[in-house]
Amino acid sequence: MILKPARLLLALIAITAAPAFAQNVATVNGKVIPASRVDQMVKQVVAQGQQPDSPQLREAIKKELIGREVLIQEADKQGYGLRPEVKSQIENTRQSIIINAMLSDYVKKNPIKDAEIKAEYDKYKSAMGEKEYHARHILVATEAEAKDIITKLKAGGKFEELAKVSKDGSANNGGDLGWMPPGKLVKPFADAMIALKNGQTTDTPVKTEFGYHVIKLEESRATKLPGLEEVKGQVAEALQQKKIAAYREDLMKKAKVQ
Repeated sequence: MILKPARLLLALIAITAAPAFAQNVATVNGKVIPASRVDQMVKQVVAQGQQPDSPQLREAIKKELIGREVLIQEADKQGYGLRPEVKSQIENTRQSIIINAMLSDYVKKNPIKDAEIKAEYDKYKSAMGEKEYHARHILVATEAEAKDIITKLKAGGKFEELAKVSKDGSANNGGDLGWMPPGKLVKPFADAMIALKNGQTTDTPVKTEFGYHVIKLEESRATKLPGLEEVKGQVAEALQQKKIAAYREDLMKKAKVQ
């Protein structure tokens, strides 16, 4: 087909204008909404696993952006953006977005290495120890109270009943602390617990920074730890947060704060 000169000119104009038109999804009172904003919101929704990219999703986001534009234009017209409290919130949000962008790049440029993950996992494994213990305790304020409880236990008193006077949350469940590795307990408590046999109770009060304890060991078992591959992502995330915190702390030290 051969186009006449006038039609050929119109076709060329349409071809030339098409890319510019495609860059915008709508115009609201003369203000354009670029397609890039739709693309960005679609990526966020898809990344969060809410729903897949689709024409329906894009149309819904387009309507949302048009609605926002209508509202922001009216809000600007009424001067809400000039209010001190609104300007403060805008500045806080601006800072958060820029800081997150910078830290995201920092993480990409300073990735956590497998050797670091392995070292952290081994450190955690060592802290947990080879055994974990299921213990109960009764925590009181004075040594005399603790000795009195031990006397009552030796006379046949039930540990779970006497634990109701314990000065911590375990009083509601018979002093039960559940399964714990020694590394998560203060040293005097851990040392006394490890020295017990299953079913045995401490003969003397155990003093810690929290008060005086009477401890009963229910049972012990080999520590059940997840394999490195199971927790690799969690360890990497924890190390990443530590690295970001150290980076922030370094910048704080260099800053002139008056």
